Amino acid sequence: MNTTLRVAGCIALALSATALADDKTKTPPPINAEQQAMADAYQRMGEVRAEHKRLAYFVGNWQARMTTWMDPKAPPQTSEGKSSSEAVFDGRYIQTRHEGTFMGQSYRGEGVLGFDNLRGRYFNTWMDNMSTGIWLAWGSYDAARNAYAFHGQMDDPMKPGAKVPVREVIRIVDPAHYVFEWYETRKGKEAKTMQIEYARQ
Repeated sequence: MNTTLRVAGCIALALSATALADDKTKTPPPINAEQQAMADAYQRMGEVRAEHKRLAYFVGNWQARMTTWMDPKAPPQTSEGKSSSEAVFDGRYIQTRHEGTFMGQSYRGEGVLGFDNLRGRYFNTWMDNMSTGIWLAWGSYDAARNAYAFHGQMDDPMKPGAKVPVREVIRIVDPAHYVFEWYETRKGKEAKTMQIEYARQ
């Protein structure tokens, strides 16, 4: 009897193994045209393109010299800082962290630079320890000038609810230097209010 049970058990195990093997070799059901189109769209949305690879220039450690024009009638203020940028999510974004001083106070900020495949546009974000909001601007790259230009709007702290148009320019000078420029438009007149000169460390 025991021998018969052992044989029956072996046969059952063999049949179970065969059934599992058959399940593994079965091909998944074919997807329809709509599912394929969706899969292709998501693939295009997430692929790393030449625009993302261009942003790899900013990866590294940088010494930063900031100049601000708070009052057109007064001389500009300058301060020193340092930034560290790294590629994240397989090169899809460049994440930057900055430490320095601003208006005599300790200043820390963090931002992201990237290219949105769906919009076909570059973007950058910023947040820091001197505000509770987040900055977002959209822009493009000019190969002839080797520069990026962004446009956005910031909230006016002196006039709650009012927006100030802002234009940003990032100029690549050479492999070890680039310049960030910030322009604000007030009362219909644009003026540069900040410039940061970066030197690779």
